Amino acid sequence: MINPLRHNKVFSPEKFDKGISVIGIGATGSKVAMSLVKLGIEKIHAYDFDRVEEHNIPNQIYGEDQIGLQKTQALFDIIKRQTNSEISVHNEKVDGSQNMKEIVFLLTDTMSSRKLIWEKSIKGKCNLMIETRLDSDQGMIYTINPKNPKHVVKWEGTLCEDKEADPSVCGGEITVGPSSSIIAELAVWQFIKWFQQQMGVRNDLENEIIIGVNPVALYTKMF
Repeated sequence: MINPLRHNKVFSPEKFDKGISVIGIGATGSKVAMSLVKLGIEKIHAYDFDRVEEHNIPNQIYGEDQIGLQKTQALFDIIKRQTNSEISVHNEKVDGSQNMKEIVFLLTDTMSSRKLIWEKSIKGKCNLMIETRLDSDQGMIYTINPKNPKHVVKWEGTLCEDKEADPSVCGGEITVGPSSSIIAELAVWQFIKWFQQQMGVRNDLENEIIIGVNPVALYTKMF
């Protein structure tokens, strides 16, 4: 079991009793899942249908000995080995028919898949959605309440068709490990800040974060 002693004043896992769905466990999602486990969260459900490939090793948490495994099995194994924790894994493509937990990290490879999952499984149903987009040296994190009409309108306004999106932002060929790590950890920090907001510790929470690392630049907005 995870000992939360060093972060308990920032995030207390014993005060958090909701479930979390992580949809997509690639460059960003695999690191998000591991970070959530290390916070001491137990009710984590991870979804993916891909296998670990050789080119995944530089930017995802998987090892060379896991090449060929389903990502769900590889993630379960590496989390169990490193933390002695067990998460629930679902080796399937999320198509909107699944029931998501109260908190959702939407981290799929395409805009079309995000739109489908959003419309069928998240919008108006979940308490919090954190969605990320990743380029080689920049990324975006959106933190919204799917039941808040203003948040819904603002976030839906950022969506576009796959053919209009920068391919690298939605699972293209260029993904740099440090960039995915920065975006993943910022996404988890947004979850921590949301939790603190629920506990009455803070009242500010950015809904849009755009970060670049070459050069370093940060833009935030509240909806």
